[in-house]
Amino acid sequence: MKGLLTAVVLFAIATGAQAQQKKKALFVIVDGIAADVIEQQPTPNLDRIAKEGGFTRAHVGGEKGGYSQTPTISAVGYNSLLTGTWVNKHNVWDNDIAAPDYNYWTIFRFFKTQYPQKKTAIFSSWLDNRTKLVGEGLPATGGIQLDYHFDGLELDTLQYPHDKKKEYMHRIDEAVVNKAAEYIKQDAPDLSWVYLEYTDDMGHRYGDSPEFHEAIGYMDKQMGRLWDAISYRKKAFKEDWVIYITTDHGRDSATGKGHGGQSNRERSTWIVTNAKKLNNYFKTGNPGIVDIMPSIANFLGVTIPREQLMEVDGVPLSGNISATHPGAKLENGKIKVSWKSTGRKGNAKIWLTTTNQFKEGGRDQYVLKATVPLASETAEIDVTGIPSKFYKIVIETPEHYLNRWIVVK
Repeated sequence: MKGLLTAVVLFAIATGAQAQQKKKALFVIVDGIAADVIEQQPTPNLDRIAKEGGFTRAHVGGEKGGYSQTPTISAVGYNSLLTGTWVNKHNVWDNDIAAPDYNYWTIFRFFKTQYPQKKTAIFSSWLDNRTKLVGEGLPATGGIQLDYHFDGLELDTLQYPHDKKKEYMHRIDEAVVNKAAEYIKQDAPDLSWVYLEYTDDMGHRYGDSPEFHEAIGYMDKQMGRLWDAISYRKKAFKEDWVIYITTDHGRDSATGKGHGGQSNRERSTWIVTNAKKLNNYFKTGNPGIVDIMPSIANFLGVTIPREQLMEVDGVPLSGNISATHPGAKLENGKIKVSWKSTGRKGNAKIWLTTTNQFKEGGRDQYVLKATVPLASETAEIDVTGIPSKFYKIVIETPEHYLNRWIVVK
């Protein structure tokens, strides 16, 4: 009887410890690697991460030819990941980062607002990621402060003299990864971002070439060091870690040197993750870079307020989701709203507004226009009495929101 009681107590302790397991997230952007390239190169370290979760082709660039069409440019892609929105919202159109709309919060701001005591970190080969995109210390971002950063090495021309072949960027990337791996092993920040540049530099300089492929091999080894650091924490401290690795754009089809346009190859990206319970949207839905932010938020238990969640363009890549691929078309005074159902039960509520005060920090007054079964995959809204050049539609499902704009030209 005493032995049975001891076993019960030990089981309860183990169950409680498991329930309180600390969750940690790391996302990595490795610059400028199109999906067809990553699939052709040996990447043993990415493979061992994907073995625990998955690999999928993905996309950047918003809706081609639509209101959310987004340049396939580096900082634009980074901010699409950080905010879970396309450029029509976050307003970072190029690498100048002239006027980000900070009303669309980054994952760091959501996380630190809800969990101010938890730790954040950024390890980056580009200073602007912290100072301009995250907007550390700016009044417009609520003065957000990260707990640790290792960046700005591209400005240190003494330690990293700038050679014409840009080999200095490889050395900077190496330093960034080494510091990230060291810091993860020792301090285990709750939410971290690693950004590496060298692959894009080699793409620009050499295009589809042995030099570019060699840079991808370096990157894979770097991912191995990060994964080893995470594996150490998981084993030694029983922490629950998720990692998302992706790229910010593909490359042009002609030479592989350029990007920025809307060709299939420039829009074509990929995601590697160890996340559990990856859904069919991850596996077959050609997800977007915007889907990573809500995926991390869900994993870390971040609750995004309703009004902000209604603006997020991404949907979670793991767990249950109700619908994907929203659409909205205005014809003859009626808006036909559509989506793809995942087979979940329940209803879709269709909300409508003709204002976009959110982008200025204001509030939009939505009106509930329809409630229909998710399985119907469509709803029709009569707007003959609501003439407007702009409509914002939100599809509320039991698990999340989808949204569409209609911009009348």
